[in-house]
Amino acid sequence: MLKTLERNFRAVLPNATFCSLRFVRQREQALRVRQDVPQPPAQAEDVGAMITVIYKGGLGYAATSDLTLGGLRHAVAEALRWAELSAGRSVTDFDKVPMPHPVGEYAGPDERPWEQVPIPEKIDLLRQQSSRLKVGEQIVDWEASLWQRRIETLYLTDGGGRVHQQFSLMIPTLRATANDGKSLTQQRTLGGRGFCRQGGIEVLDRIGFADAAPTIGEEAIQLLTAPNCPTGKMDVVLAPDQMILQIHESIGHPLELDRILGDERNFAGTSFVTEPMIGTYRYGSDLLNITYDPTRPEQFASYGYDDDGLRAERQYIIEKGILKRTLGGVVSQARSGCVGVANSRATSWNRPPIDRMVNLNLEPGESSLEQMIGSVERGVYMKTNCSWSIDDSRNKFQFGCEWGQMIEDGRLTGIVRNPNYRGISATFWRNLRMVGNDKTFAVLGTPNCGKGEPNQIMWVGHASPTCTFADVEVFGGA
Repeated sequence: MLKTLERNFRAVLPNATFCSLRFVRQREQALRVRQDVPQPPAQAEDVGAMITVIYKGGLGYAATSDLTLGGLRHAVAEALRWAELSAGRSVTDFDKVPMPHPVGEYAGPDERPWEQVPIPEKIDLLRQQSSRLKVGEQIVDWEASLWQRRIETLYLTDGGGRVHQQFSLMIPTLRATANDGKSLTQQRTLGGRGFCRQGGIEVLDRIGFADAAPTIGEEAIQLLTAPNCPTGKMDVVLAPDQMILQIHESIGHPLELDRILGDERNFAGTSFVTEPMIGTYRYGSDLLNITYDPTRPEQFASYGYDDDGLRAERQYIIEKGILKRTLGGVVSQARSGCVGVANSRATSWNRPPIDRMVNLNLEPGESSLEQMIGSVERGVYMKTNCSWSIDDSRNKFQFGCEWGQMIEDGRLTGIVRNPNYRGISATFWRNLRMVGNDKTFAVLGTPNCGKGEPNQIMWVGHASPTCTFADVEVFGGA
């Protein structure tokens, strides 16, 4: 099929500055067992291609699920028509954008492919984990699920570019909801759905899926008798499954270059970061080192080339607290003159690539968890995000967690429920005073980052150690 597709594309190339085809085939399956009862399996397959044309400085694109010679010819004609209409009316002269013509292959890890394990065996695994979540009568709802997505892409350009990539994405979930018989309800999950990775069934062994359920259920019940989180300014120690949300919202989104340039302002907001800040702005303390890292094959958003054909390479985004570069692909870099990374990505064949977060990681430091806890006179250790709110410039934020535990005189003491904290992005990151070592480091991610108009849902990787922040406004929930 791919050979025929390539031959058809080469046969319908227009007389234009640039033309590309981006083919995407996605297959996914979701299995759920809720309250020990298997739910109907869900599965889908989606196949199509996007044609992009640059002509006389304008850019046009057209998507089609008709991959025949006639279907591609029609899509090329439509993309060329839109390029002609946009010529001289765009925010940039696309003729001046140095579009890559890459040649390469990439395949993510898939040691034990999803398809090699029969569905009944996977359902039995979920039944087992579901039953282990029900650790007491106070557990009123519980669920175990697996969501797997297989993606194959082919990127072709009129200059001989050809990139073939394959990915297997795994999203495991465990959830237990407890109620005290009255009005109080608490929930614990497996990292808030954050333990998503690339790979096959082997991912479950590496994240401890088979052992996690009883603890999740027990902690949900413990929260029912825990006091509400206290209010006040204090130190906060954040576990990796909360750090990923903090990185995502207050570093990732404000550093997307198209947002800085104003493209998202009417839908997803702007950014407090401006172009003159790049290279000099102190984003955080000297301990803050953020990388864009596609070199961890197991991480959720690792790939060899982005959807505009730019080769993916590890880069420091923030180094020793100083902002070095933004998250902007080849088009945004040409528009602004700012340095960026290979992060033009599209959620499927029927959406154009835009600047998206990728694997955005906080590099490990030197502190052990014991050292971080021991350094705190009074504070809260928080795990697993459950709520988030941030303003439309990605500056002022308020986040909540599922689990909290007080730290008093360097020791973990009582559990607290509904721990929340608020801050301002730059102030918060400048108060980063300890960064955990490799033993506290976890590779995580999220499958549902929304952005763009029309909306695109993207899978994003984050990895982080546990971190300690000083002078944070902490408060309890309702």
